[in-house]
Amino acid sequence: MTDPRIIVAIDTFDLLKADAILDQLNPDLCKIKIGSIAFNSLGKSFLMKASLRGFKIFLDLKLHDIPTTVHETILGFHDCPIDMLTVHLSGGEEMLKKARIACRSINAKLIGVSILTSLKESDTLTLFDNNLDDQIRSLFEIAVKSNIDGIVCSPLELGISNTILDPNLIKITPGIRNTKVEDDQARTMSAKKAIEKGATYLVIGRPITQAQDISTALKTFSNSIEK
Repeated sequence: MTDPRIIVAIDTFDLLKADAILDQLNPDLCKIKIGSIAFNSLGKSFLMKASLRGFKIFLDLKLHDIPTTVHETILGFHDCPIDMLTVHLSGGEEMLKKARIACRSINAKLIGVSILTSLKESDTLTLFDNNLDDQIRSLFEIAVKSNIDGIVCSPLELGISNTILDPNLIKITPGIRNTKVEDDQARTMSAKKAIEKGATYLVIGRPITQAQDISTALKTFSNSIEK
């Protein structure tokens, strides 16, 4: 079975739209990211539907709560075919360790989210009283201590990740844009450059799912990282 490098984000609460997107995707070329928009509306049944169609599932709920709550929440997915799921690294080492135990139980990989790609330097100074790079480093160090399977970070932080994290750790990068657009992603990079900098997987949403031809857009991104 192939392990595609692209993860297509299904960010809609409309089942007809979600199904139409799946119809135009190829599980040999991509995994599927199901985040809070789709999951809160479509639920576990959509996870099962995507899995039955051959897609590996990246469940991106970015869990962030007390350790026991996160642990029990993850165990609640024991009946779902999940390949990877996310929690916030800022939840702390104890939360991450409890999440890791639960993920082992349901046979899913635990991925820690660092700083959202919508945030800028001014945001991290306000939120954490820390500059962006130093906050990223602190979160990556927590990921190492917690022995999780991988991290999510902006492609611009891949250089930092390569100096702190084990080279075998999964690195997932959203904010992939092959052309410049004005949207809510502040820290972006092209697909090919992100792969060259060490990304394991690329999360791509609107540039594929809002394309005039979704299938062609996926193939174009796939070809761009294979050249």
